[in-house]
Amino acid sequence: MSCEHDPAADGGGPAEARSMIMKPDGAMEPPSLHDHDHDHGAQAGVEDDLRLEVGVGPWQGERPSDPRYDPDLLTHGDRRNVVDRYRYWRREAVVADLDARRNDFHVAIENWQHDLNIGSVVRTANAFLAREVHIVGRRRWNRRGAMVTDRYQHVRHHPDPATLAAWAHEQDLSVLGVDNLPGAVPLETYDLPRASVLLFGQEGPGLSPDARAACDAVLSIAQYGSTRSINAGAAAAIAMHAWIRRHAFDQKP
Repeated sequence: MSCEHDPAADGGGPAEARSMIMKPDGAMEPPSLHDHDHDHGAQAGVEDDLRLEVGVGPWQGERPSDPRYDPDLLTHGDRRNVVDRYRYWRREAVVADLDARRNDFHVAIENWQHDLNIGSVVRTANAFLAREVHIVGRRRWNRRGAMVTDRYQHVRHHPDPATLAAWAHEQDLSVLGVDNLPGAVPLETYDLPRASVLLFGQEGPGLSPDARAACDAVLSIAQYGSTRSINAGAAAAIAMHAWIRRHAFDQKP
């Protein structure tokens, strides 16, 4: 049962929940619904001096007593990359709420080359509410593409694929590699188990030989163009969404 605070109930709330535009003189105004009617050349010049604000400003009115709310965010506003449900919440409160709803699949990705795609995979895992993300190989990984979502996602490290597989089997999780390799089973026809780890390789080389050996099955994604493979981050997003369609399509986000 949701116990979210309703700002309308106590007369308080964010000063402006929509994105705001900062004008050159520093004043704030909502984006116009008729901007597209302006002269394109003049508008392009104005846009150089505009800045789109994300999130909400300081809380207006009586402050909520709910301990999930962060006093600092209430005072200064919340510009984080979070859905409206979690505006002004403490990070720990957001994680606790996510933990109560996480899905039963895990995501693992090999980390041998400090691949930029790792951050993208973490961000997508957060979007689809994976239970954990597993970094296989080097402990330090490129966080840039995660867009700070790793603060809300549990991340576990394994030194090699064999260690990941041993841990997964102790948890009764199937390890499913995703790569377009000879003999791979089409993802589109495979009955994804609910309790599973989706394992991805590095951009370029794909799953390492050790990773392939650790997999209970390797799945391929159907492609119809001229390229031999797709981006590792894109492949991870497709596979995670396939799990969602199979096991969580009827659940409210």
